[in-house]
Amino acid sequence: MTSRTELDRRSFLRLAGSTVAVGAAAVTSVGLGAATASSALAAGGGRRLVPPGKLGIQLFSIRDKVNALGFRAVFERLSTLGYREVEFAGYTQGAVGAITPSEIRTLLDDNGLVAVGAHRGIADFVRNMEAELDIAQTLGMAHVGTANAPTNDRTVGGYLAAAEQFNGFGAAAAARGLKFYQHNHQHEFGFAADDPATRLYDVFLENTDPATVYLEMDVFWAFVGRHLYPGFEPVEYVLAHRNRYPMFHLKDGRVNPQTSNGYDIVEFGVGDLDYQAFLGALNGSGRQHGIWEQDNASTVAEPPFPVDSFGNAERSADAILALRG
Repeated sequence: MTSRTELDRRSFLRLAGSTVAVGAAAVTSVGLGAATASSALAAGGGRRLVPPGKLGIQLFSIRDKVNALGFRAVFERLSTLGYREVEFAGYTQGAVGAITPSEIRTLLDDNGLVAVGAHRGIADFVRNMEAELDIAQTLGMAHVGTANAPTNDRTVGGYLAAAEQFNGFGAAAAARGLKFYQHNHQHEFGFAADDPATRLYDVFLENTDPATVYLEMDVFWAFVGRHLYPGFEPVEYVLAHRNRYPMFHLKDGRVNPQTSNGYDIVEFGVGDLDYQAFLGALNGSGRQHGIWEQDNASTVAEPPFPVDSFGNAERSADAILALRG
C-alpha cells in the first residue's frame, strides 16, 4: 500500500521540479510563474492553506514602522491588514521610547493579536535564559527561539556541541511550558568542513531532542540551501518530522541565476516559489503557523516595488490568504 506521505511527496516533487538551473527553464521548474499562480488563485476553490487565524508577521519585515511609529500604531495597522499573530525581533520601539513587555501584551490584546514567538540571540539565552522565558510568558507566547545558526563551528563536532546546547535551551523552555526553536538560513544546509558527505542540518536535527527542540523552516532560505547544497527537498524534512515544525516563514523568491543564492527576495505572490504545492503537501492541516517575512521590505527598493513595508505586508497577506488547496 502506498502511504499518504509518499503520495504527498510525489505530488510536491512533481510540482516543484528540479534544483534551480540557469536560464528560463529554472523559472518553470521551480514553481508556478506569477501569471499561472494568479490564475490558480483566481479560481478560489478549495481549503485555505493558511487559515486567517494562523497568519502571522515577523516584525523585522516592518522594522522601520516599529522604530518610527511604535508598537501601538503598528499593531493597530496589522490588525486591519488581516494578521492575527506576530513574531518579535526584539522588544524595543526605537524613537517612540521605552516600553515594557506587559505594556506590549496589553497592546497585543487590544488589537486582537497573539505573540506566536520571538527571535533572540543565542547569547541572550546563555546570559539569562530565565529572563527571556519570563518575557515570553508575559507576552503569551507558545514559542521562543533564535534565528542564529546553531554555531559558527561548521564541523561535525561543532554541530554536535551546538545540539547539546540547544537541548539545554529546549529543556529549560519546556519546563516553563514553551517550545524552543531554531530558524534556518541557507548555510545550515551545507556540508561539514571536516566531512563533506555530512549535511550540518542533519547533524543538528538528529541530535536535538524532538520533544523539546523545534524548527521554524524559512522556506525561502531552505530553497536557497537546496540551490547551494543540492541533494534534498525542503518539504521532505517537514513530512518526515511533522511535529518538529510548528512554524514557517513564508518568504517569496524570484529566480535569479546571476546571484550566488539563485533567488532574490521579493514580495509574496510575485516570486517563483510554489507555495501552493509546498503547503498543499502538508495537507493544509492548519496546525502550522504561517509567518510572512520579507527581509528587504524596509530597506531595499526593487522596481516596481517602493520602500513600502506596510504595502508589502498588505499585499503579501492578501496573496497568502488566497492560497487554497
